[in-house]
Amino acid sequence: MEKNFCEQLTGKASLLGIQLTKEQAVQLWTYYQMLLEKNKVMNLTAITEEEEVITKHFLDSMSIVRCLAPGEWDNPAGLSLIDVGTGAGFPGMVLKIVFPALEVTLFDSLKKRLVFLDEVTEALGLKGIRTVHGRAEDFGRDKKHREQYDYVTSRAVANLSTLAEYCLPFAKAGGSLIAYKTQEYENELLQASGAIRLLGGGDAEACSFLLPESEIGRSLIRIRKKAPTPAKYPRKAGVPSKEPLV
Repeated sequence: MEKNFCEQLTGKASLLGIQLTKEQAVQLWTYYQMLLEKNKVMNLTAITEEEEVITKHFLDSMSIVRCLAPGEWDNPAGLSLIDVGTGAGFPGMVLKIVFPALEVTLFDSLKKRLVFLDEVTEALGLKGIRTVHGRAEDFGRDKKHREQYDYVTSRAVANLSTLAEYCLPFAKAGGSLIAYKTQEYENELLQASGAIRLLGGGDAEACSFLLPESEIGRSLIRIRKKAPTPAKYPRKAGVPSKEPLV
């Protein structure tokens, strides 16, 4: 099973332009096995079948390369990424495995998810990765995290207006928020355009595609941070989701 998994994953990753090493493929296999085991006692994912995990979790996470400039992550040493609402580690844990020089912070409001990710980190011997427990509205005001990251990622967390308020405060000026969305993103982006500008973001770049060897549509919305986020944002916990900025 391990050999089939690694061969399938490696072949499909190559269609994204990613050449996985044998070690990386085995690390992702181990991560998958740990995910299955932990999922028996806590709800980490509804997707557990091997081929679906490869496509819907691992390849989906890796697909960030579709919105990067050529060579942007060829040598990511010194670049930092925070994955907001990381859940079971998608995309942040996958990106750390595939781009090991990237400095990764996995951020989530549920501690037990992060305990699992700490276990994965230890099992895989990863360095330059940490977990942080809390709410984005609180930590987006913390000087240790506010405007400290080159990249902010988020997948399946909230509508884009709310997501921008959660995430853009973490990005450095010149950094980027990269939001994983479906192909039906246009109305959401239009409704969020005012919030994005208010929070210091520039024009959004959208990249839409199908995941390798599938009919699963994905869009990545990249918002570059043009200016510091005004001090009053993010608003207090719970407000961004209940009253999205317009």
